[in-house]
Amino acid sequence: MFSARTAFIVNPHAGGGSTGSVWHAVSVLAEKSLGPFSTSITRHPGDATTASLAAVRKGARRIVAVGGDGTLNEVVNAFMTFDSSVREDLTLGVIPNGTGCDFVKSASIPMNAAAAIRLIREAPVRRIDVGKAVFSDQYHQRVTRYFLNIASFGLGGEVAQMASRMPWKRSPLISFMLATLISVLRYGKKRIRITTDHRINGDWLVWNVAVSNGCFHGGGMNIAPDARFDDGLLHVTVVGELSLAGIFLNFSKLYDGRIYQVDKVYSMTATHLEAASDEQVLIEIDGEQPGTLPICIDIIPGAINLIAPSGEAV
Repeated sequence: MFSARTAFIVNPHAGGGSTGSVWHAVSVLAEKSLGPFSTSITRHPGDATTASLAAVRKGARRIVAVGGDGTLNEVVNAFMTFDSSVREDLTLGVIPNGTGCDFVKSASIPMNAAAAIRLIREAPVRRIDVGKAVFSDQYHQRVTRYFLNIASFGLGGEVAQMASRMPWKRSPLISFMLATLISVLRYGKKRIRITTDHRINGDWLVWNVAVSNGCFHGGGMNIAPDARFDDGLLHVTVVGELSLAGIFLNFSKLYDGRIYQVDKVYSMTATHLEAASDEQVLIEIDGEQPGTLPICIDIIPGAINLIAPSGEAV
């Protein structure tokens, strides 16, 4: 009965189209392991949100996102449409396959489809936090977007925009590293006003600010090694006034978890953050580039149920 209340939301374009290529084989394996389920194939941005809402309203209580961080983000935004009493009965599963699969690195969800399906069958569930961001979209309208992983602004927004145009969709690390290098050379630092927990932190000249629920973004950059999905906190990493030489000399540390060893990199925790700038500053949310500053970000503790291994990684 539980398996019949499962819906798969599949983005065939994720991973440079590789998800569509492997979906038939994955679906056969999933049905053998999990029993019957419904399937919705997405075609356009926003389809995963629409399909998830429809599946829940038809009675599905386990929603499995098949794709990358963008697909997962859309499903989470569908979950957050419902009030907490409904969300308590919903469970989120993930079969990762996308250009950026940074969320699953923090959550210890396997990249291998067969292993991810076994995890869904075993169904270990964790209550995890969700971030809420209110910002300006491309039409200068204030919009709300929820995120599981990371919201960033500055270089993160520039990189997300550029990476989406890169031709190497099946090599996310190459796409994001090349996009980072080009963005560093092209865009430079931004002056941003930051307030955390309603205390003014002042004006910062920064390369990037990452407001993290998870640890990784940008195709594997360990931007917030201390972040946890269930601690009720936003972990804020500010990459400040490094010189251009400093960026390149410390490039490996920015990726491999030694970021806090870099001079002019600062970290703090908060439950609420606001940021604004007199310049145009692009934002990035779970790998997508949906708008610009100003932004307000809050953490919503224990917002959803995630199928993920137990342990310190989440």
